[in-house]
Amino acid sequence: MITKTKKTILIVDDTKINIDILLELLGDTYDILVSLNGTRALEIIDENHVDIILLDILMPDINGYDVCRVLKSKEKTKHIPVIFITANTDEESIENAFEVGGIDYITKPFKALELLARLRTHLNMQELLKELEDSHKDLELLASQDHMTKLYNRRYFSEISMKILELAKRNKKDLSVLMLDIDKFKNVNDTYGHHVGDDVIIALANVLKNLSRNSDVACRFGGEEFLILLPETNLEGAYAIGEKIRKHVEDLVIKLENQETLKFTISAGVAQIDIENELNLEKTIQRADDALYEAKEGGRNKVCKS
Repeated sequence: MITKTKKTILIVDDTKINIDILLELLGDTYDILVSLNGTRALEIIDENHVDIILLDILMPDINGYDVCRVLKSKEKTKHIPVIFITANTDEESIENAFEVGGIDYITKPFKALELLARLRTHLNMQELLKELEDSHKDLELLASQDHMTKLYNRRYFSEISMKILELAKRNKKDLSVLMLDIDKFKNVNDTYGHHVGDDVIIALANVLKNLSRNSDVACRFGGEEFLILLPETNLEGAYAIGEKIRKHVEDLVIKLENQETLKFTISAGVAQIDIENELNLEKTIQRADDALYEAKEGGRNKVCKS
């Protein structure tokens, strides 16, 4: 039996010259699949194993944002990393890329060394995450989980965050954290009881599981407080992810046993680590916590940047 060693990249771009450039850069190192439009790209992904996707934003049938939304909505494909390739460098385009679930973006015209480095970084991250996933299919998984939410616990977060920080430092890549908690959670417990409070915590944890990218590390930090580590993400990208979570929670409705319904909101703070000068995440987490406090003081149900 021959073991497959090459990773498979799907390139989706409606401009043939861009595909030719990427084939020239990547063809010797990776197995390449190609699509000139979003519709065919979705068919290819259904029919083939794909390790990572380079996805153009502007295409004639389905734009890249919508393709990414479809991928992230399906269990089979939601964990495939999507790197957007675009000539757009405005903040709105970049924010939208993170909003729909992209893990990174690369601007055209392509810089060969940057493109190769970013691909290697994301594929290395996938390997690390797969190793971690495989290693936690036994009792270690139980030790790493918060028993109520099934998110990672604080102890595991401390361990894995150091490994991810080392990888970010080695590759000089952005790394951010997002801290959030439930607004007026004590009122929920006092009004409805602790069992409903637990339901609210679990509902929020499920949102974090569904909206987190495969590379993100979400943990229950304590009580109603949660922390998410965001590799390959700068401050603006972290803010966009925080806003996506906040809006989703705001629209969430929890049905209670007596036919009543309950809605709640969250506040969040985001901060980016200084890769060059900070040796651990302590100061970054403190800045995110300060930003969270600012969000609370500013009226709650908002995300603030540090």
